[in-house]
Amino acid sequence: MTITKERIFQIADDLDANGQNPTLALVRKNLGGGSFTTISEAMTEWKARKAAQEAPSRREPLPQAAMDQLTELGAELWGMALDLANGRLAGERAALEVTRLELEAGKNEAAELANQVTAEVEELQAKALELETATQAAKHEADTLRTTVSGLTERVATAEARAVEIEKRAADLNTELARVNSQNAEMLKTFKELAAKPKPKRTPA
Repeated sequence: MTITKERIFQIADDLDANGQNPTLALVRKNLGGGSFTTISEAMTEWKARKAAQEAPSRREPLPQAAMDQLTELGAELWGMALDLANGRLAGERAALEVTRLELEAGKNEAAELANQVTAEVEELQAKALELETATQAAKHEADTLRTTVSGLTERVATAEARAVEIEKRAADLNTELARVNSQNAEMLKTFKELAAKPKPKRTPA
């Protein structure tokens, strides 16, 4: 929801109607977030409007000509005028005191809101650090797996080359064995033929 001045006024009015002091932090909480600057500017206008509605009506100072006429009426009327002036001065002082208290309250509210925002920022920073740590751990694990896979690939390639060599050696051995078997067969045949021939008879001397 877009944060507007009218929305801030509405929340402040609701809080005030419920007997709660519409502080910046409380208004921001009911808004669900928002800029401190935006809320502060709107609340300054709201407080000024509220003060104007609650302030008693004041009469403007008498014109100088009327004051001169009153002076001529005598010391008693002049004293009344002084009392009126002093009363208005006291009212102004009271208004200034109220303004000072409001400024002090605003300062405290600003500090409270700043603490709240700081806590939120610190929480986000902590989460960002956790994510960064997890990312680094995942990257390290990926690098380890890549190294392991690379080593296994080299071992498989070596084993495959060794298997090819063994197969070639076995083929050579099989060829040599066949040749030896063939020679043995020929030699056995020759021995049999020699054994089958009759031996020559010896004549007596």
